[in-house]
Amino acid sequence: MHVRYFAAARAAAGFDEEKFDLPAGATVADLLEAVLAVPREDPPAGTPRLATILARSSFLLNEVAVRDHATVLGADDVVDVLPPFAGG
Repeated sequence: MHVRYFAAARAAAGFDEEKFDLPAGATVADLLEAVLAVPREDPPAGTPRLATILARSSFLLNEVAVRDHATVLGADDVVDVLPPFAGG
């Protein structure tokens, strides 16, 4: 599975993207658990930790919004992490 991070999630993760090899039948929740298990540097000042950002984020699975963390993923799936955006 391929995870792409945007905005504050990118800053907190320390990467634009990461790949994870999870067993067949892994879910979005399993992937998020794997993301949080990666040792990471502290985020830049003013950026929340990745766990906080993930709790508030929206997710796209192959460019389609996914809200059910029990959704099963395939090995080639792409999950985008979209933290809340401010704008105007």
